[in-house]
Amino acid sequence: MLTLAVAVFLLASLILYALMGGADFGGGMWDLLAAGPRAARQRALISHAIAPIWEANHVWLILVVVLLFTGFPAGFAAMMIALHIPVTLMLLGIVLRGSAFIFRNYDSQPGAAPHRWGTAFGIASFFTPFVQGVILGAMACGRIRVANGGVTTGYLVGWLTPFALACGVFALGLFAFLAATYLTLDARDEPDLQNDFRWRAIWSGLALGPVASAVFFTARHGAPELFHGLTNWWAPWLLGATSICAVGALAALGRRRFALARAAAVGQVTLILVGWSLAQYPNLITPDVTVASARAPDATLRLLVGALAAGAVVLLPSLYFLFRLFKGNGHR
Repeated sequence: MLTLAVAVFLLASLILYALMGGADFGGGMWDLLAAGPRAARQRALISHAIAPIWEANHVWLILVVVLLFTGFPAGFAAMMIALHIPVTLMLLGIVLRGSAFIFRNYDSQPGAAPHRWGTAFGIASFFTPFVQGVILGAMACGRIRVANGGVTTGYLVGWLTPFALACGVFALGLFAFLAATYLTLDARDEPDLQNDFRWRAIWSGLALGPVASAVFFTARHGAPELFHGLTNWWAPWLLGATSICAVGALAALGRRRFALARAAAVGQVTLILVGWSLAQYPNLITPDVTVASARAPDATLRLLVGALAAGAVVLLPSLYFLFRLFKGNGHR
């Protein structure tokens, strides 16, 4: 039960990171793609939406990492060795993105420098979630092999496969859709910008369909154990619920029911990650590292669960206050 409890906390942290940090990555994508006579206003809206909470969003990524190396140290070690190249690239992208965002917003010198920092911010916002999707795909593909606690395959195995790359593209589309949907609420006082992001949400949401199909069909040979999990008895029910959320989000966007669209998009992303986790369970790194084989001793897990419970008492109200303070007028 302790192992399952920590695994559930890990999944919940990953979902919260996708819903919050992923949306901010998507905002950076739309910042880079801003065009037309309202481009400057679009970027200003994105910066206004991101600025108060972008650092807090990475709390969830930190929690994911802490849960991995504390609760499943053998899995964390294997992951960091086998995937140290994409993990390092991800960390570089996160640092570059954050630095570029700050330098662009607070550069006191007018001219080309803020524009260059904005370009760096946008590129890093594309690059980083792509690599994150690739890492998840690599962990599920079954090509990374671990024996006697050591990684026996090379450093380029798994994360350069068509399946892993398709997962990276899917992460991009998912975060872009989530961000555009959130931004329709942030633009509630500016109808023209709200309509801009409404159409971006609709088109990116429609694009998720073929990309998701590509992930599913490349999984047949690229991640056979995951594919088998995705065809399990519960899969049609979960797929049906996810499809209802996806269609509901698009329908709500079409009818300008933006709060409903946001709720449906949140449900869609949550169900996608839950389905992925159920399909991969009990593996952390398919096929050799499971949650059972990678778990820490019971004493460590008990302390970890206690720390998580105590931390939630402080973290969750603080997070609620932060969002209430900066987003309490009906925004994200």
